[in-house]
Amino acid sequence: LGLIWAITEIMHKGKSKEDKESLSVISVLQKIDVASVLFFLGILLAVAALQDIGHLRTVASYLDKTFAGNIFSINIVIGLLSSIVDNVPLVAAAQGMYDIAPVGEFAANGHFWKFLAYCAGTGGSTLIIGSAAGVAAMGLEKIDFMWYLKKISWLAIIGYFAGAASYFLLFLL
Repeated sequence: LGLIWAITEIMHKGKSKEDKESLSVISVLQKIDVASVLFFLGILLAVAALQDIGHLRTVASYLDKTFAGNIFSINIVIGLLSSIVDNVPLVAAAQGMYDIAPVGEFAANGHFWKFLAYCAGTGGSTLIIGSAAGVAAMGLEKIDFMWYLKKISWLAIIGYFAGAASYFLLFLL
């Protein structure tokens, strides 16, 4: 941050005081939505705690047993979980739960990881609190959670399952 600050000061050295004020690092830092930053920090810390005490691994074992290792079902559930828990820690937890194999569904760029990226990224939008964009929109546009739940969530769920079905059909073909 200090380096960026110094470079910014050098870049705008010859500009007027009014122009410098809007382009300064201080001006940019004042526009940061601190509540959103603290929200995500809290979510990441909470998920790290759950991972450290083993709850996420327990969930992975449960999913494996419940869905008999079916990667599509497991990823659908992980995607729906990402509407409650941020998708970044869920994907990180999945990386810890499932080792990358040399070949097969768990290989790098295998079907599990591609479908996980879709499900975790898109599933987070089923609730407004499940995506970074949703939380930012709540703060900046004053969108109410219940309004989103009633008006938008069902559309997001339809889109989520339609996309998952499309991926599943492409995988079968």
